[in-house]
Amino acid sequence: MSRFFVAGLALFFLGLSPWVSPELGVRAQWTPEMVPPDTSAAPAPFGPGEHLTYNVKVGWFNAGNAWLSVEGFENVRGNLTYRAAMGIRGRFIVGLNDLYKTWFDVQTLQSWRFTRDMNQGSYSGIRDYAFFPERMTWERQDNDEFGPLPTPTPLDDIAFVYFLRTLPLEVGETYTFDRYFKETGNPVTVHVVRKDRRKTDAGEFDVIVVRPRFQSEGLFSDDGEAELEFTDDERRLLVYMWVDMPVVPGGVSLHLESITSGIPVNPESRAILLGPAQSDTASR
Repeated sequence: MSRFFVAGLALFFLGLSPWVSPELGVRAQWTPEMVPPDTSAAPAPFGPGEHLTYNVKVGWFNAGNAWLSVEGFENVRGNLTYRAAMGIRGRFIVGLNDLYKTWFDVQTLQSWRFTRDMNQGSYSGIRDYAFFPERMTWERQDNDEFGPLPTPTPLDDIAFVYFLRTLPLEVGETYTFDRYFKETGNPVTVHVVRKDRRKTDAGEFDVIVVRPRFQSEGLFSDDGEAELEFTDDERRLLVYMWVDMPVVPGGVSLHLESITSGIPVNPESRAILLGPAQSDTASR
């Protein structure tokens, strides 16, 4: 994970479908009828239309807003993907208006594309990564940079958050993966430390607290501390995130403000989250 990804939070960690406003992250409405169920889709507690908004704090101070959205579907080189976005906007020392996007597979959850559109003070830049597991390489589409993929099923920074939501997250367990798209970031370890309760503007939630670690420099680097809190229910919503950073007293945190539920594609996941009636309606 790059330093730019860390800077995007401190100084996040975010067509063929309804749009997302780059300013407010406003969502168009999805209905079950718009999302045909598919038994080949990976079981997942999210789907098109899910939209989560956050208040961003630096220490005790409000610093801006963020959102995390499953915008819809998109075909990437013949592969049906979820297109998801993480937007961050605010001001702390410098202005910040960043947008991160991932395109990850509906069936395998692997990443096919990842972009970073960063606007931080006087700096602006776009990074556009494409992943080619058939030849085990990643390539920058905005320049000539490329490198080896360590796995045929890679994950990028944002796709990893969605992938974590599909795991059992049993307290006391440590999960280890070699799926980050850059070799230097592996292995990724995720330690499930405890259950807790978190009060937010969106409500009060029972949560599962996890601590991720990447081997490379970045948001969840091996020399830093971070905690993510997911709801202790079928939804596994990201409720809270805290990152300890030496240059920022008190660290940086995201606090859930609002929830718009999505429509899962996998029929069993849809029945669990929306109920059998909604699943049956979409199938007719």
